[in-house]
Amino acid sequence: MIAVRRTIEQFLTRVLRSRVGIALALAVVVFGIIGTTRLVAGAEEPGNGLSNRPEQPITTVHPTVGDDGLIDTRSPTPVTRPGAAAPEQVAAQFVTAWRGEPGMTAERWHAGLRPLATPVLAEQLVDVDPADVPTGEVAGTPTVRARSETVVEARVPFDTGQLRLELVAPDGQWRVDAVDWEQK
Repeated sequence: MIAVRRTIEQFLTRVLRSRVGIALALAVVVFGIIGTTRLVAGAEEPGNGLSNRPEQPITTVHPTVGDDGLIDTRSPTPVTRPGAAAPEQVAAQFVTAWRGEPGMTAERWHAGLRPLATPVLAEQLVDVDPADVPTGEVAGTPTVRARSETVVEARVPFDTGQLRLELVAPDGQWRVDAVDWEQK
């Protein structure tokens, strides 16, 4: 009786306190639960449950109805107020003002950009010296891509890099809101 008692004490103190012992105990409990559940529930036919797949896809929309996807694959069309300049025109005017003229003063350069820029961008450009602005010769056709009806991105290639403009038109009148220069 003492030997049995010592064996049980060692089992409880050494084996069950180790990681391996705990893992074995959990495995016994899990397999016990699974086995008991199968005994109580009984055997089911093999055709029931997840293995019984439908022959055709399950749809919630009739196939003749239009596209039901979440992503709109149509490209947005920029909206311009009647009589206002299109985003391509504003981008071209901004590039011309951005390049400036030789010997142009900073005040005159800012005055040329101000009507084409948002108030936020105009404020950010106040301390910019036109002599420090990267330019060069326009080296290709500007590309304009609409992101939405009121946001457009224009890229203008120069021989020294690429000027990226972001134009916005919350009220239908296009203005440049961001300027970025990508060096070659």
